[in-house]
Amino acid sequence: MAKNMAVIIDKDKCNACGACVDACPVEALKLEDKAKVDEETCIDCGTCVDECPEKAITLE
Repeated sequence: MAKNMAVIIDKDKCNACGACVDACPVEALKLEDKAKVDEETCIDCGTCVDECPEKAITLE
């Protein structure tokens, strides 16, 4: 199945707080130096976008 959207993480805005990681229902986000998305696991639900306090995540 083709992906319709992409999760974009603005590395300049991300402070690695982990809110997106905790909120992701499929564990597609991990914290390294900053948040990182596993595009194969991500289901484009947008939960991370809503939970990010820094507004560092968008769906495109």
